Amino acid sequence: MTLSAQLAAYVTQTTFDDLPGDAITMARRSLLDWLGSAIRGGSVEAARIALGVAERSMAGSDATVLATGQRLSALGATFANGAASHVIELDDLHQGSTFHPAAPIIPAALAIAEREGSSGAELLRAIVLGYDVAIRIAEAVNPSHYRYWHPTGTCGVFGSATAVGVLLGLNEEQLMQALGSAGTQASGLWQFLADGAMSKALHTAHAAHDGIIAAELARDGFTGASAILEGSRGFFAATAEAADETRITDRLGSHFKIVENGFKRHACCGHTHTAIDAALELRPTLEGRAVEQIEIDTYRVALDITDRVDPHTPYEAKFSIQYAVATGLLEGRAGLEDFTDEHIADREIQRLLSRTAAREQPDFTANYPGAWASTVRVTLDDGSRCEATVQHPKGMPANPMNDAEIEQKFHDLVDGVVGVDTAGAIIAAVGRMGAAIPAHELLSAITSRSGAAAISGSH
Repeated sequence: MTLSAQLAAYVTQTTFDDLPGDAITMARRSLLDWLGSAIRGGSVEAARIALGVAERSMAGSDATVLATGQRLSALGATFANGAASHVIELDDLHQGSTFHPAAPIIPAALAIAEREGSSGAELLRAIVLGYDVAIRIAEAVNPSHYRYWHPTGTCGVFGSATAVGVLLGLNEEQLMQALGSAGTQASGLWQFLADGAMSKALHTAHAAHDGIIAAELARDGFTGASAILEGSRGFFAATAEAADETRITDRLGSHFKIVENGFKRHACCGHTHTAIDAALELRPTLEGRAVEQIEIDTYRVALDITDRVDPHTPYEAKFSIQYAVATGLLEGRAGLEDFTDEHIADREIQRLLSRTAAREQPDFTANYPGAWASTVRVTLDDGSRCEATVQHPKGMPANPMNDAEIEQKFHDLVDGVVGVDTAGAIIAAVGRMGAAIPAHELLSAITSRSGAAAISGSH
């Protein structure tokens, strides 16, 4: 059997009752965390542009755009929600694969569940299995894939197709064909960083959208490459220097990758997070003292993506480890309010940036992606020095956020958009989601009461 055939057999044979409690719990957490980013992210320019395209080109009434409450086709809502949920850089993260699973997978699953009238249990099963397939593929090609390719776009389409295939009831053969069509659409290049372009949000939007296309085509008999992963001209050969095929089937069916999922607390690239956390550890000892120099030691990939000492736009600042650390030291946080033109221009931020340097620490590079370690070392004007090292970002499994912290993050993101009562109703709806609860109850909670008016006003 090809790898796609093995994955298809596993997915179609795994029922909701086969899923362990920790996988279901993490699916609910991941869904809630994603909803926060999707609702709040809809007000960002890139997401508004994506929504405008969806309104013109993907009209319909099958599914809900979370940031506005309006209805579009399943493809349209998926495209808009996929862009909105990634653009503020607060969506979830699987550390071992360097992959953000929610943004390309959950938009498609939620839209199809709404259109098809699926139960909450079916939606949760689709999320768990979509995460499992996509994370395994992302792990197989990491880390060499990451040099040019953004795995959230490239691997996300496999997860989207899987989740949609579950909700459409595809059989084993059909799901294998869907994975073939998903893989031939896989894309997403890092070149956008050179211009600070909006492409990253497009990566998640198209991956979610194209997963639906792949699954719908397969349901109607459209065929795809049966060995799309390991074939001589397949995904592994085209996008990785060396792929580890064993990651696809390792403990398949007994270990669900969603339980390894993590959540972000800083509104910027995940490769800056251990450095921010280290800066936050140091901050109490620096109170009232003048900083002379800041040194950041980190792993190679973090520098490849975030070594940007002079960011000029909020988006560039989100991909600047120097800016993120300076902000953490100055503000005690790195939230959405800290990535603005005004904050970038702040005199003290600019002074700290001029005194900040980042470099590779070879041991940290050797341990990546198992650990995303960073050391921040601060020299004060009296010559004294202090430093802190963090191995795992806050929110990852080795340094987790609890339910209360995830719920507070959700409130922080959406209370100003939908109101605190609606935010609480959404949390409750996600918590109730299961076999007897239809998925559309969640959408009702999002668009009811104060939410509908407040969300519409944000567009």
